[in-house]
Amino acid sequence: MARLFSMATGRTQASPAAAAQTVTERAELARIKDERAERLNRRLTVVLCRLAGFMLFGLGAVYWVRIVGIHEGALWRFDLMPVAWKVSVASLAVLYPVAGVGLWMTASWGAVIWAIIVLAESLMHLALPYIFGEPGLFLFLNAFGFLMLIVLRLVGWWEARHRLSRGLSHAARPGADKAS
Repeated sequence: MARLFSMATGRTQASPAAAAQTVTERAELARIKDERAERLNRRLTVVLCRLAGFMLFGLGAVYWVRIVGIHEGALWRFDLMPVAWKVSVASLAVLYPVAGVGLWMTASWGAVIWAIIVLAESLMHLALPYIFGEPGLFLFLNAFGFLMLIVLRLVGWWEARHRLSRGLSHAARPGADKAS
């Protein structure tokens, strides 16, 4: 009777072996999709870190030009700068190249130093605009790049968590080891 019903409705009953194979194939396809997403996220993170590292290293060189005094101008010579500028230029001249090298190597400490730079420059230009001036393009680019890094890291974390929960739910199902 069940066979007649399935033929009339156009549904066919798959054998347990075929159902297990389908589950296995689906699990394999999900694993391949997860690996592709993980590789893409890693590549995007490396590209972002390398671009930001190159940019930060260049900005560090600009701050060293200010310290050495190659360029003429009131804020381009260390001996003519106000004390607040001297402190910030000396700090940023060290932090920028170190963050640039760390990001180029995709080391986690590079991102931490980048966060310190973004925070310091945000405080300089947003909290004390009468001393350091209004926020410029470099602050915007630093903040935007750092936010993109945070987004990529959060997406990677979410994908790993999703993959782990899917793997645990598959292993926790009764008879899951028989289907493999």
